[in-house]
Amino acid sequence: MPEVYISSGLRVQVMSRADGNCEYCRHQSWYSGPFSVDHVIPVSKGGPTELDNLAWACMACNLAKADRTHALDAYSAQMVALFNPRNQRWSENFCWNDDCTLILGITASGRATIDALNLNRTDAVHLRKVLVLFGDHPPT
Repeated sequence: MPEVYISSGLRVQVMSRADGNCEYCRHQSWYSGPFSVDHVIPVSKGGPTELDNLAWACMACNLAKADRTHALDAYSAQMVALFNPRNQRWSENFCWNDDCTLILGITASGRATIDALNLNRTDAVHLRKVLVLFGDHPPT
């Protein structure tokens, strides 16, 4: 499938709306690797390239999500929709553990998204530990 063009203006709007944070793992773009614009509903599944269907995502989350919209919630053993930052609130689906290094799923969608996108991957947890020490994590 050919790459979809996203104008620099639209890219800036998506990043600004997310305040520079990955809308899935909450990585801050000024502290970690490359970021990209994610189609929440993938183009391959009919998702439009419009602000209401775009999310700011670190490359690790975007690559892990790929063209998926659903994943298995291991707790309920049900296929559920992945977290959708355009119509769900992060804080209603996820929370931080006591030291703010691990993302915990509050809902089936949250749990499935954590597993599918590997939101607690080793490098992310290590980065969060360092950022906590400097008072730069969790993002507001």
